[in-house]
Amino acid sequence: MIREIVGFRQDEAGDWIADLACLHRQHIRHQPPFSERPWVLDPAARAARIGTGWDCPLCDRAELPEGLHLVRTAGPFDDVTLPPGLRATHHVAAARWGRLRLLDGAVGFSMDTDPPIVRHMVAGDEQPIPPEVPHRLTVDGPVRLVVEFFARDD
Repeated sequence: MIREIVGFRQDEAGDWIADLACLHRQHIRHQPPFSERPWVLDPAARAARIGTGWDCPLCDRAELPEGLHLVRTAGPFDDVTLPPGLRATHHVAAARWGRLRLLDGAVGFSMDTDPPIVRHMVAGDEQPIPPEVPHRLTVDGPVRLVVEFFARDD
């Protein structure tokens, strides 16, 4: 999925890394003939890319970024106390990641990634949820779950 570039930094080797709005960090290298990105070497051209889109396959795979910390936990909820908003299509706020943790029971989970993630979750399963990606839960019986929310300090 396409995510906004919000900044750049260099790694220890001097290679450029794009900071994405989804909190992932991706190396962007100019390595002809494999990748033609001469703009990453020019400060003005690089700055002009801030605010533009960049494909983030890590979000499509719902891979939780490294370096996040837990900011809050919602729940535990059961099949009676689960808020209606969590049963309908909803999304995690910008610059936050969620992680659904199923403590007891089973739920259906689907998320509008490419390709879509559709899974049957049972007790002990976890599912990372990228920011601003529509997803939904289907509860068909007794269940107990929590949703954890993560952010980055820097």
